[in-house]
Amino acid sequence: MTGSSEINRKIILEDGTEYYGSSFGAGGDRILEIVFNTSMTGYQEIMSDPSYTDQAVVMTYPLIGNYGMAEDDYESLSPSVGALVVREYNDEPSNFRSVATLGEVMVRFGIAGISGVDTRKLNRSIRDFGTRKALLTSAGTPLCDGLARLREHEQPTDAVSRVSCSAPFTEGDPGAGISVVAIDCGMKRGIIRSLKKRGCRVTVVPWNTTAEEILSLAPDGVLISNGPGDPADVPETAKTAAALIGRLPVFGICLGHQILSLAMGAKTYKLKFGHRGGNHPVRDLDTGRIEITSQNHSYAVDEESLAGTGLKVTHRNLLDGTVEGVSCPDAHVFSVQYHPESSPGPEDSGYLFDRFIGMINGGDRPE
Repeated sequence: MTGSSEINRKIILEDGTEYYGSSFGAGGDRILEIVFNTSMTGYQEIMSDPSYTDQAVVMTYPLIGNYGMAEDDYESLSPSVGALVVREYNDEPSNFRSVATLGEVMVRFGIAGISGVDTRKLNRSIRDFGTRKALLTSAGTPLCDGLARLREHEQPTDAVSRVSCSAPFTEGDPGAGISVVAIDCGMKRGIIRSLKKRGCRVTVVPWNTTAEEILSLAPDGVLISNGPGDPADVPETAKTAAALIGRLPVFGICLGHQILSLAMGAKTYKLKFGHRGGNHPVRDLDTGRIEITSQNHSYAVDEESLAGTGLKVTHRNLLDGTVEGVSCPDAHVFSVQYHPESSPGPEDSGYLFDRFIGMINGGDRPE
């Protein structure tokens, strides 16, 4: 068994509240930003999404681990989530595709876990008071010591550089008619799969690749991927995006959406507790269609700052009214805050990849 029922671990929040539970996965203390995800399935895709780097993810669905881990369902081959916090952990999965338990994989990649936590109470705290620093530690750690460690800890700002690829690589048919360069800021594998499915050859490059290096690859279009943290922490990527705008079609997803907006002169801000789950309703303002979307982000684009940038709002979140998409047709640029590749979640928004291909081919937006 990777987990146990012994109360041997706890979470200490900055306000002094403590949540006790049992250890599973890797051991050791760590200080992380605590967030929640409301998805009912897809814990493997969530724990392997690089956007969760340096975060402890509280799963609102109460039973986690029951279908194990499948070889084909990873969104990153080197998961970097900080920790998983669950109500009930199942260490004996029943699934013909499973090749390992969740706990075994977490041990392999040094990911901490705590089960038996009152996740309803903890999630309400995050909703009421926002995301905060949290210390995952042994149950015997004195509260005063834990709070002192939290006060002294500065959250890292180099997450993108840690999860991006270190060198370019190419996937897809070498003879494919469309060549796309994807700037890897912590990209999910689902994005590559979505592009390959549409006949693209995809060259993935590191987050700090210059515009000149990208143009030397002679791509037909550029995609800026999702990734962890604050978009202001990667000005190099925004500089690259700014230099590419107007020269090639550019599509941004999640962090890429924020980076593209910054590159065109807009601003971003941090949400109270972010959007993380597979059931966020978003309205396409051009068609009026409502999509149920998969989301994972802490930051959003400031709508008032779009004035004078050439960007217009194309999609809006129906829960809180935040900007979920922008475009500048004259510059052949568009982006969305959510995940059209899904993984996990609904696939209502896959047409956005078709729109990107249509933009590359000089066609109109497909409906």
